[in-house]
Amino acid sequence: MRAEARRAVTPALRWRTMTVSDLDHVMVVEAGAYSFPWTRGNFIDSLAAGYVAELLEDGASADLVGYFVAMPGVDELHLLNLTVAPRHQGCGHARSLLGAVESAARQRGLGTLWLEVRVSNERALHLYERHGFHRAGLRRSYYPAAGGRREDAVVMTLPLRPSGEEADDALG
Repeated sequence: MRAEARRAVTPALRWRTMTVSDLDHVMVVEAGAYSFPWTRGNFIDSLAAGYVAELLEDGASADLVGYFVAMPGVDELHLLNLTVAPRHQGCGHARSLLGAVESAARQRGLGTLWLEVRVSNERALHLYERHGFHRAGLRRSYYPAAGGRREDAVVMTLPLRPSGEEADDALG
């Protein structure tokens, strides 16, 4: 089915907090989306640490559309995992998830979003750049890759300012 047709029939979606009881479904999506998926332990540790973890579901069927996990820090939120289920990709859900990450940071009064993305993941790089992220650096050999090799990660950042602060800066 073409992306345009899928967009037209997108069901009502709902957000909710990820819990350990969701991990069976999350692990199926994670394994289908990545060659080097997070482990169940990665998710359990993140939930136990109190990281921000939310699910996006089809409101009618409770089908898992996507999720994110982000780690709060001093004046920042670090996006650790943002995933759209393969069968739901191409429908704009990654933009919705990224918007929810930004909202989570703003609600907590945090000033900056950070993330890493594989240098080969052009689709994600474009998504983040369209959302306003800037390239801040490169982490060499950050991700596992095929054949026991490693892949570099682009470090990206998005400064978040309270409403009106940009205008104050412009007035000097």
